[in-house]
Amino acid sequence: MKTKIVVTVGPAIDSEDMLRKMVEQGVRIFRLNSSHGDRAYFEKVIGRLKALEAELDLSLSLMQDLSGPKIRIGEIPEAPWDVYKDDQLIMGLPGRKNDYESSLKEENARWIDLDHPEMLEVLAAGDTVTLSDGGLQFHVTEKIDAHAVRLKAHNSGLLASKKGVAFPGKVSPLPAFTPKDRQDLAYGLELGVNVVALSFVQNAQDVESLINEMERLGHRVPVIAKLERLNAVENLQEILKLADGIMVARGDLGLECPLASLPGLQKEIIKACNQAGKPVIVATQMLLSMVENPVPTRAEITDVANAILDGTDCVMLSEESAIGNYPLATVQQMIQIGNEAEKFAARHNPGPIAPRDQSDPAWFLAYAACLLAEKANVRALVAHSMSGATIRHLSACRPEQPLYALSTDPLVRQFLNFSKGVLPYPVKEQLSDHLDRTEYFVDSCREFATGEAVVITAGQPKPRQERTATNLVKIYVK
Repeated sequence: MKTKIVVTVGPAIDSEDMLRKMVEQGVRIFRLNSSHGDRAYFEKVIGRLKALEAELDLSLSLMQDLSGPKIRIGEIPEAPWDVYKDDQLIMGLPGRKNDYESSLKEENARWIDLDHPEMLEVLAAGDTVTLSDGGLQFHVTEKIDAHAVRLKAHNSGLLASKKGVAFPGKVSPLPAFTPKDRQDLAYGLELGVNVVALSFVQNAQDVESLINEMERLGHRVPVIAKLERLNAVENLQEILKLADGIMVARGDLGLECPLASLPGLQKEIIKACNQAGKPVIVATQMLLSMVENPVPTRAEITDVANAILDGTDCVMLSEESAIGNYPLATVQQMIQIGNEAEKFAARHNPGPIAPRDQSDPAWFLAYAACLLAEKANVRALVAHSMSGATIRHLSACRPEQPLYALSTDPLVRQFLNFSKGVLPYPVKEQLSDHLDRTEYFVDSCREFATGEAVVITAGQPKPRQERTATNLVKIYVK
């Protein structure tokens, strides 16, 4: 399976035995969710993954997913509440309920706390508010003052304490990178995470804030921007210039837009990432029924397959692997779906995907290498890269052949795990010439038979030139 699987670590798979089984199934990317764990827990998990990485001589990617400003209501008395259509609530600052007692009695309304004065200030009559993680829809009928609003229910349902609240279409004044994120980032980098996902990104400045903090801490790792707000989709091109990759976080994004528009948004985001040569992850509820059941629904199978056919680099498991009853079976099912989807794509493959800007030498060289691999019907592509950029370009062209990625930098190899069809490997550093390293790898790799041909890309410097960008494409026969 060329598409990569991201598994979220939780009680279901955090043992050494289960982590090993995940690696044996081909999983190379492990998500550490800062919303559901602390330093002590992640230190234990990271230690186990680092030990496996050293023992098996593999490049494993440890992605810390920062919590971000997830907005929740406070505790409600005698929860859960039955909420019926046209019921009224007043939402305001904690401790202020008594100030609105007359309004509550007049309208037979109930009170809920929201500890975010910034959001209460920007709400206006007519705005939409969703509670219970999207299960309950309301609109603002009145802005009582800067610290309280009156809500009217559009539908019926249950409302429990501490549930998520969203404000579709509103630009949030809350920064994506929170004080808690700063603390979590510091210990995450110290423990050895090698990719960081930033939640609730709205614009490029949010990504820049995270990068600046990494640089202040003296350790820059790749950043995945999670698209959970509609204005982030509108600012996608600017975000792509700074972020190293994108996650389509369909759970919260689905609260920000009409649900029927979500598949189209997913396709647009994936296409933009492919064109930019940036890896993209599709996440949320991919095989959710497998938390409780040993087999997925037909709709879930189709959803995963369509994400792969859309061109995603990675598919992600959340509850399914973190707390599910069948985490190993879920990964195996994901692999089966991926293999079938990729077989279908291969049968209808029109050839490598041409870059959007064919005047860019780096992009066109990658495209030319993929075309050569197709026409010569070679076994694989083998590429040497110091930064990984050339390999991501090759991956974005979606060649049919596997792509062996060589780099001396472990951080580069770990991030290349996110790119579709890429198999990262270390190289023999005693050889200074990139072409020599690449040819040595082919000659010594047991996966290539004598007489098999591969397409090689590498940087071939001039005499007395220490290094150069990728500037060479050739067919090499073992």
